[in-house]
Amino acid sequence: MLRVDLRELAQKGAVETRGELKQDDPAFEGLDLTPREPVVVDGRLQRIGDGRFYWRAKISTVFQGECRRCLTPVTTPLSLDVGALFAQDPEALEDPDAYAVAPEATEIDVSSAVREELMLAAPRYVECRVDCKGICPQCGKDLNAGPCECAPATEARWQPLKALKDKLRS
Repeated sequence: MLRVDLRELAQKGAVETRGELKQDDPAFEGLDLTPREPVVVDGRLQRIGDGRFYWRAKISTVFQGECRRCLTPVTTPLSLDVGALFAQDPEALEDPDAYAVAPEATEIDVSSAVREELMLAAPRYVECRVDCKGICPQCGKDLNAGPCECAPATEARWQPLKALKDKLRS
């Protein structure tokens, strides 16, 4: 449950926030990588003052992306510990470190914090391995599988000039 009823929070002082967000959840639209597995959230929200709440959680999932060099599919596990402040006071709208909660709200939804934390922690680019050779810019062959038959890029670039130079000499 990633939504916490503020009445329950007032009675207990702290409420567990456990749940999953599916891979196709609208909260993940716009991320460079997409979750391959559901995002698992295990946290605790507690009142820390009048209209102020602190949420501590562990978020884990596996992202699916493409290697930035050879374009093969790559999975990247991600596990992070987060802490977030939710506040009902109007000054929270100005505080970039707090999630604003409307004064008349009856519940707190922590999924916006989950999305933001994933956006900040997820790698923007992934590689299948550190020594990935990428793809040939001329023929598109995956160079990790072996060399291609293309002339090296520097040689290919100078071929027209070399031919002109040879022509001028003759």
